[in-house]
Amino acid sequence: MAFRLISRAVAPVGKSRVVSAALLGSTRNSVIRTAARGYSTGPVRKSGSNPMVWALAFAGASVAGYYMMTPAGKVDPHASPKSNPGVNVETKQKNNLDYQAIYNEIAEILEDNDYDDGSFGPVLLRLAWHASGTYNKADGSGGSNGATMRFRPESEHGGNAGLGVARKKLEDIKKKYPDLSYSDLWSLAGVVAIQEMSGPVIPWRPGRTDKLSQNDCTPDGRLPDASQGASHVRDIFYRMGFTDQEIVALSGAHALGRCHSDRSGFEGPWTASPTMFTNDYFRLLLEEEWVPKKWKGPFQYVDKTSGELMMLPTDIALVQDPKFKKYTELYAKDVDKFFEDFAKAFVKLGELGCRFPEDTKTYRFKSTLE
Repeated sequence: MAFRLISRAVAPVGKSRVVSAALLGSTRNSVIRTAARGYSTGPVRKSGSNPMVWALAFAGASVAGYYMMTPAGKVDPHASPKSNPGVNVETKQKNNLDYQAIYNEIAEILEDNDYDDGSFGPVLLRLAWHASGTYNKADGSGGSNGATMRFRPESEHGGNAGLGVARKKLEDIKKKYPDLSYSDLWSLAGVVAIQEMSGPVIPWRPGRTDKLSQNDCTPDGRLPDASQGASHVRDIFYRMGFTDQEIVALSGAHALGRCHSDRSGFEGPWTASPTMFTNDYFRLLLEEEWVPKKWKGPFQYVDKTSGELMMLPTDIALVQDPKFKKYTELYAKDVDKFFEDFAKAFVKLGELGCRFPEDTKTYRFKSTLE
């Protein structure tokens, strides 16, 4: 099983990092394997600017998960995308794909010590999140079924700025497996990112199909605006059909990744282990004192202790709002409960807008960390 980190410390050694951590239900070999991947689990470093990389902010997760900023737009966030009845908007894929093999190939491209904190995991998680987070339960539009971020204008929406780097990273795998839809590939990449960064096992089903026209793009404004508060967060997630507990659980993906001032406008990581899936995000929200960052960028918070970690207004809403706070406290105390609830909520997120035949196989992938 993939291990779970609670505390973290890392010392850079050239392009490698040595992991030192308190582990739950883990083995020393798991730590060594993760260290060999080069994933950072300790003191954060500034990431260099990369003109080919995107504007961030979930997650996501990165959050990407990141849970990112979408600047307010003029488009009604509940509006339905235009349709083109004259075009066959879906493609069918075959069922003879080896999804474990595809999982393994995605896992192999995660490590890159020259990219951010040493992993493409957070940005791939953000891609999966944003491809799904456009869903509107009122009319069934959006969601992970379609991969419409391939087209303009959706690819240029504020919340998706720069995600081209994640889509491009997966292109070689798509070419190798032409029967694999982009929709399934992006969704699966999010699963790989979570599990390979020591998160919970995420059950996953294939069968998503790709739209073929920009007419099926969803309107801007459906993803969270990180500068807002609890009411906005609920508006966004309730539209997709999530509960308060699921909202908080999904927000825990902010244990991963960082914001970039040249992308989302915000700056910094949420935790000191931005490539390890932990419950540190919740612990830090409660244990640290968060103060406004003194800078010329958009309003955000930094921890008073070091000034190296950050929280967005939407993050602070999880401790300011009493209904959100009780779940924040729960997950800060119980990492196993967080993993359990996150996995369930993420499965739901990844299947928004999808209809699977009853006989569709559910996969539980073996992590390469095992």
